[in-house]
Amino acid sequence: MKANKIKFEKFHAAGNDFIIVDDRNLSFPSAQEKIARMCHRHFGIGADGLILLQNHKDVDFEMIYYNSDGLIGSMCGNGGRCSIIFSRQLGMVTSDVTFLAYDGIHKAKVTGNDLVRISMNTVSKVEKLNEAFVLNTGSPHYVVFTDNLNFEIAPEARKIRNNETYREKGINVNFARIENGDLFMRTYERGVESETLACGTGTVATAIAASLYTERNELKQSWIVHALGGDLKVDFSREQENLFSDVWLEGIVTHVFRGEMEI
Repeated sequence: MKANKIKFEKFHAAGNDFIIVDDRNLSFPSAQEKIARMCHRHFGIGADGLILLQNHKDVDFEMIYYNSDGLIGSMCGNGGRCSIIFSRQLGMVTSDVTFLAYDGIHKAKVTGNDLVRISMNTVSKVEKLNEAFVLNTGSPHYVVFTDNLNFEIAPEARKIRNNETYREKGINVNFARIENGDLFMRTYERGVESETLACGTGTVATAIAASLYTERNELKQSWIVHALGGDLKVDFSREQENLFSDVWLEGIVTHVFRGEMEI
């Protein structure tokens, strides 16, 4: 059987990296094993996930996100921000963008050539479990606060991700530390089943959890979050104890390279 040649672009946002394909003609063969091979870091291009950009009649474009295991994923905040820059390269959008993702419609703004700010969904439910918080920011997240982030997080994260409560659907696990008002985090992502250098929805979840953890009650809040791959900014309004609206995720997007791959 003749292999298909796929043109792609590679982007990253704070080290959270993605393969993005222009699929406006709906020609991409979205088989799980093909996507997993493209994302494989030894036998493919290497990425935390793959994104298809498709036309949509009501918004500027639709973003279809796959985890690196080849399965369809939920909302990916950093992937969404990377998609904005690619859609600009394609001439689909300008500086103000509306796009559809797994969890609904998002707005985005581009400042300069590489700073992208996207709206995230309102969070109205946060479950507190001892020193941990569970919430959904477009993807489900478990956030636990610790005094030390200098440890191998994967074994501990897998215990949480694979326990009876979360095993079936999975959950992303974030470890966070607050020092002198600065927020540091590390993330283990479901679907990647490994630590990633950053996670957009995880960054939002961690900032919201930090607001609760520190009992910071002012209405308008802004957090700079330090991930392994770089810094991201989260803004939101804390309207009630567990109601967070007007949520925005902001950070730099970097184009890495473009190419073709036979799949």
